[in-house]
Amino acid sequence: MEMQQVRYFVALAGTLNFTRAAEQCNVSQPALTRAIQQLEHELGGPLFHRERGNTHLSELGRMMLPYLQTVEESCRAARDQAKAVKKLEQATLTIGTMCTIGPQLVSDLLVRFQVQHPGVEVRIIDTGAPQMIELLEKGDLEVAIVGVPGELPDTLHQLPIFEERFVIVLPPNHRLVAHDFIRAAELDKEPYVSRTNCEVFEPVRKELFARNIYLRQVFSSPRDDWVQGMIKAGLGLGFFPEFSVTDPDLAVRPLVEPSFTRTIYLTTVRGRPHSPSVGAFVQEARRYPWPASRMAGAGDTITLRQQVMTVS
Repeated sequence: MEMQQVRYFVALAGTLNFTRAAEQCNVSQPALTRAIQQLEHELGGPLFHRERGNTHLSELGRMMLPYLQTVEESCRAARDQAKAVKKLEQATLTIGTMCTIGPQLVSDLLVRFQVQHPGVEVRIIDTGAPQMIELLEKGDLEVAIVGVPGELPDTLHQLPIFEERFVIVLPPNHRLVAHDFIRAAELDKEPYVSRTNCEVFEPVRKELFARNIYLRQVFSSPRDDWVQGMIKAGLGLGFFPEFSVTDPDLAVRPLVEPSFTRTIYLTTVRGRPHSPSVGAFVQEARRYPWPASRMAGAGDTITLRQQVMTVS
């Protein structure tokens, strides 16, 4: 059974006139008649009784009418929905963002996108880098904002959008607040409040250990707001991406000798056809005024994208 046959049947059932039904469907009467005959053959009996001046539904036709009307209405709704999605009038876009990406940056971008495309419903999934990559490859995410140490899989298209340093975050009364920047050697034996969702912890720890710098971990939490709260209370210092610090009462200082930076990428699956909403979001991300690093520093800089290759 073809959708064209269903459409012709519903039109003829409504008009009970082959000429008017053909005009309504914008086809010739012979073409409509052949389609109805083919449908009757598939369903095993006549759908209409054709009497001179009196075309009417057969018993089989009356039985089939509600079912085929439902099919025709569902098909029309599907076409309308597809057109709306193409026009970005009724679309859903699922975006992934790593929990360590600065929330203000992401929220500002989403507000700009929603202003330009109010018909798109945006859903955000906030998780760690390995889960984000898996969701992208499975198709559960259409686009993601990620920044990881090491290389992203070759299956992902990667658009660099901004770079940020990692900084030392201090309680307001900490002795190091008086410094314009903090050398890594000054952190040795300092109490440290750990972000357990920090994807760069291992490569940074290895680099500091290689320089005989050891921090004393005194608290650990997957929630950045709790970590910042503990730092503010004076429990210890923290290590954050610079645009992820949200508490204005905390002191933020660049870390140098060495410095650590990461690149944030907008990623999609390479070669996969994407919806118009994905294309619109990528274009908005390209136009967005991503920040430049605010932290001036000195000495050697390690880009965490390459860290796994530079530290033994």
